[in-house]
Amino acid sequence: MNITFLTANFPPESNAPAIRTYEHIKLWSASGCNVKVITGAPNFPEGKLYNGYKNKWLDVDSIHGVVLWRVKTFITANRGSFKRILSFLSYMLSSFIFGIFSGKADIVIGTSPQFFTAVSAWALARIKRAKFVFEVRDIWPASIVAVGAIRPGIVLSCLEKLEIFLYRRADLIVVVTEMFKSELVKRGVDHSKIIIITNGSNLSVFKPRPKPEKSLNDFNLNGKFVVGYVGTHGMAHALDKVIDAANLIKKHRNIHFLFVGGGAMKVEFDKKIAELDLVNVTSLPRQERSFMIEFLSMCDISMVSLRDVELFKTVIPSKIFESMAMGIPILCSIPKGQATKIIKENDVGWNVPPESPAQLANKIVKLSSSGGERQIVSKNCLLAAKKYDRDELASRYLKELRRLI
Repeated sequence: MNITFLTANFPPESNAPAIRTYEHIKLWSASGCNVKVITGAPNFPEGKLYNGYKNKWLDVDSIHGVVLWRVKTFITANRGSFKRILSFLSYMLSSFIFGIFSGKADIVIGTSPQFFTAVSAWALARIKRAKFVFEVRDIWPASIVAVGAIRPGIVLSCLEKLEIFLYRRADLIVVVTEMFKSELVKRGVDHSKIIIITNGSNLSVFKPRPKPEKSLNDFNLNGKFVVGYVGTHGMAHALDKVIDAANLIKKHRNIHFLFVGGGAMKVEFDKKIAELDLVNVTSLPRQERSFMIEFLSMCDISMVSLRDVELFKTVIPSKIFESMAMGIPILCSIPKGQATKIIKENDVGWNVPPESPAQLANKIVKLSSSGGERQIVSKNCLLAAKKYDRDELASRYLKELRRLI
């Protein structure tokens, strides 16, 4: 089976779409599929090229038997709307033009969050007489409306019409949550062509490990109760409210907040830490993925935060699965929905109302002195992680692709 996979993000970028795609196609290739990935030069989320890469018209490489084409795009930071849409459009055009010459394809997959990728995938599928698979990782453009990146108007109306067009033209739609499927069915999409392949984690990579003494000493965290947030600092994450919580409990010298990552709100985030003079907060830039695991292992609890927006009831942040796999209890400050259901049913953490600094601060103080409870939850995390083994999910995905053709 010949698979062409279009994704705007791919390793060494370490956001969820990049890692999900990489781990899926690696297994598909090992299972005998011929896989070609068309992506851009790595630059997410700061909009700066990673060391060793150039934004060339075409850069051909391979990884784990997968042919990798990096095409030229307009590069910009992951913030705002106008420049980001230009970036999305540039990838759509480049991936389509070069994709025409990418060889035979039985299936062409386009993955969101932004669906201009799927436009290119649909067009290539038509030209190559292949099946078109739309992987929906985010309900877009609703998600960018929810964070205020775009306002209702003609542009939004056109994007919504394009969204429905793609749903109807797809031979298979892959969503990551049950609520995503329900939402699409409500919009008139045929439920029989929608499958759910949740996010997960690579259990051979994310696994329990002792706290790294050297790193703890390097960052003056030895003996501290570490509340960690490792991931994108974006418009959706309401991390300013987590900083407000840190400010409320700064007198608790044993509690320390560790933030690692980059994103649209990173500059404003660091500015607020400086203005409040928070010595109980350490903020570090985006790290290589291997180091991200190192920083996670320093944490006593892992933070997940989202804005108090109705749409975010449907999402499941991928860092939940990574934390579970490492046995790190999860503290959520997110709207009740798909993610909190997983947390509650598996008893792998706690949830406080989103954007509520006082309640979040109180919960952190209580957790800092409840070692027995955290130990029980940690064991639950390891048990629950087995349900979301990335290899098993990739195998189920591949089975559906084979059934499609």
